[in-house]
Amino acid sequence: MLGYRAVIPPEKRITFMSSIISVRGLRKSYASGHIALHGIDLDIREGEIFALLGPNGAGKTTLISIICGLVTPTEGQVTVGGRDIIRDYKAARRQVGLVPQELQNDAFDKVLATVRFSRGLFGRPRDDALIEKILHDLTLWDKRDAKIMELSGGMKRRVMIAKALAHEPRVLFLDEPTAGVDVELRKDMWRLVRDLRETGVTIILTTHYIEEAEEMADRVGVINGGRLVLVDEKEALMHKLGTKTLTLHLAEPMEDVPAELADWNLSLQSGGRDLEYLFDARAREGSGVPALMHRLEALGIGYTDLSTRQSSLEDIFVGLVHSGDMAPGEMVPPPGKETTP
Repeated sequence: MLGYRAVIPPEKRITFMSSIISVRGLRKSYASGHIALHGIDLDIREGEIFALLGPNGAGKTTLISIICGLVTPTEGQVTVGGRDIIRDYKAARRQVGLVPQELQNDAFDKVLATVRFSRGLFGRPRDDALIEKILHDLTLWDKRDAKIMELSGGMKRRVMIAKALAHEPRVLFLDEPTAGVDVELRKDMWRLVRDLRETGVTIILTTHYIEEAEEMADRVGVINGGRLVLVDEKEALMHKLGTKTLTLHLAEPMEDVPAELADWNLSLQSGGRDLEYLFDARAREGSGVPALMHRLEALGIGYTDLSTRQSSLEDIFVGLVHSGDMAPGEMVPPPGKETTP
């Protein structure tokens, strides 16, 4: 397991449910009149992995940049570990590590030197043992004297993570951390994120790979058009908004769904050879499946095989972004057509 440990007061290492990041009424607009963020309210719990999902231009990077002190908000308040990002900038920024989407390393720097320098930027005393441990855990130690220009894209991204961890932040932002890396490196990154969470680091992850959020996240937030559409526990989100599909491979093709089956949400697929039943994943007892099977038997409709599919987080995400079909109270008014520059 990763040996790095965040600097967290001992009394807080037992419980990771308090908010380490608090965002209230956050708004960002530009001189052109474009509004990038519309009144965002968000709490990130200490010690969790939070996945922030959204299409290109949704406002993910703008939100992260404000929290990290790189962009000035127009309105609202943000605190990190109780420190206001405007009034107490240095203390707030010291608690945050950022791995940006774009690689930003000096090509002629050596790995060990650039990571050690990053620690000093935040006023931390020199700690060679910690830096060595971070490089070992990121499989960078053997490359410590290599120039960054000599590294592969995946290794350069690991250097970015090492630099972000060098000053022992309590919060780590990963903006599209596996963009452009191969499958094996992506799995290594997932392992690294889990190990970091075990040490007490709070992880905020933005990604276009929905399977990453489904694999790792404790909670999921969806942002679109600068508005926070939804925030929920990953499992609760999939339970509340997910659906199941029962597919029956018919013994004889149908031209139309019989009127006697109108009580079920049925459709014909594959040229009438498959009968699909879409139903609520929340429904366990009385989901309609047993009654449907009895009705099919009574009508003499035979099938040769059946299968079921649970909707994925990607299905839910696409549905939220494109339809905005949410239960009352779970979603702010539908977003406009603005996009983040």
